[in-house]
Amino acid sequence: MTSPEMTTRTKAPMTQMLEGLGRRLARLDRVILAIALLALAVWLLAPADVAQRSLIFTLESALGILPFLLVSALAAGWLSAAGADKAIGRAFQGHPAMIILSAALFGGLSPFCSCGVIPIIAALLAAGVPLPAVMAFWLASPIMDPEMFIITAGGIGLPFAVAKTVAAIGIGALGGFATQALLSAGAFADPLKAMAGCGGCRPAISAERPHWTFWREPARRGVFQERFTWTMGFLGKWLLLAFALESLMVEYLPAEMVSGWLGSDSALAVPLAVLFGIPAYMNGYAAVPLVAGLMQSGMAAGPALAFMAAGAVTSIPAAVAVYALVRFRVFAWYLALGTGGSALAGYLYGFVL
Repeated sequence: MTSPEMTTRTKAPMTQMLEGLGRRLARLDRVILAIALLALAVWLLAPADVAQRSLIFTLESALGILPFLLVSALAAGWLSAAGADKAIGRAFQGHPAMIILSAALFGGLSPFCSCGVIPIIAALLAAGVPLPAVMAFWLASPIMDPEMFIITAGGIGLPFAVAKTVAAIGIGALGGFATQALLSAGAFADPLKAMAGCGGCRPAISAERPHWTFWREPARRGVFQERFTWTMGFLGKWLLLAFALESLMVEYLPAEMVSGWLGSDSALAVPLAVLFGIPAYMNGYAAVPLVAGLMQSGMAAGPALAFMAAGAVTSIPAAVAVYALVRFRVFAWYLALGTGGSALAGYLYGFVL
């Protein structure tokens, strides 16, 4: 018979091993873990020819986008090292209408990701910048940035990248002016949640001019290297996951179904694209190859634009940034502006084409 002491001694190493494995898995990057699990699932479950085509498709797509990825990372590093974020204060000065337009323009062209924009927004609100201008910046910023423009141009095409930039600025401006109208009518009198010193957010507003020749200063060269490395890793892993998913989509998603539901002939194409964009959004960069694959399967350009814009505005980082700082009615208004503006952008782009 096995004594309780022996059972405890034999079980303890196994328990410790499982706990250690759990801790190591928790420390793994979730995107890299998803790539590994997806590759394992394809290898175990898919036919051998499908697994081979998926691998070839993923590698060829990654090599094809690599030049655009390098340019994107170089641009991100340069903007960060130059201190371009310090120029944000000049975008929020002047007449209210000009402030909204400047905020939308700056949001659509600024190099801030959904997470990086949170301390900037907190600093703007703490500095007393009017809510309409903040809303314009908030809506435009997640949809487009310089890196996103380069990746979109390489993955889908330059006309679509330009249209997405125009949509980002337009949605931001529309949201800003709509918020201004409601504010003038007495709405959103107390839009902010109680903030205790902005939670440790670093104020990002400054009149300092960017130092474009950053390589002359060792500290700025360090910032460039850090930002370049981070951008290559961040975008690279998301794009690799997206290409792997796209390879499976090409194999298993019928083109007839995509064109029937999301093609230009469907009256519900744009609303469905907005509806699908909300839960389907993973990451703006990963969405590029996925949307490119959908468009090759029959998705029209208008719904594609609506899908990407709605997904960006309602993504978890962007939405959390809003929800953490403002009251629920302002958060709900943000979502309504984002989804409604995305649908309008999709309709207008489809009409222009």
